[in-house]
Amino acid sequence: SMESKQASLTLLKKIMSKKITHTHLIMLKKSTYIWPEKIQLLAKELHNEISLNNYNWHEFRGNKQRRSAELIISAISQLINDGDDAEIEDLLNQAILWIKEEIKDTGCKSH
Repeated sequence: SMESKQASLTLLKKIMSKKITHTHLIMLKKSTYIWPEKIQLLAKELHNEISLNNYNWHEFRGNKQRRSAELIISAISQLINDGDDAEIEDLLNQAILWIKEEIKDTGCKSH
C-alpha cells in the first residue's frame, strides 16, 4: 500500500540522517512488523539492566538467577532482532545449565 511505502521511506530517511548501523538494517527486515518499537526498546533496556557489568561482576558472577536471566534476555534480544536460531538455542541451553547448577563460576581466571 501507499501508506506502508511511505512509512518505509520515512524510516529510511531517519536512518540515512543518522549513521547506518547493523541494528538499523536488521530492523528494516521482518522484525519491524512482528516487534513494535516499544518491545525492541524495552528488551534493550532490560538487557542493559540485567547484564552483568564491571561493577557487579564479582558480586553476581556465581549467582545462578542472575546468570541465567542474563542468558535468557540475550536470547530474547536475539529473537527480536531476527538472530541465528542456533545461537538462541545455545543461550537458552546455557541458561538451563545455570538453573540446574550444572555450570558454576568458580572464580576469575583473568586476575
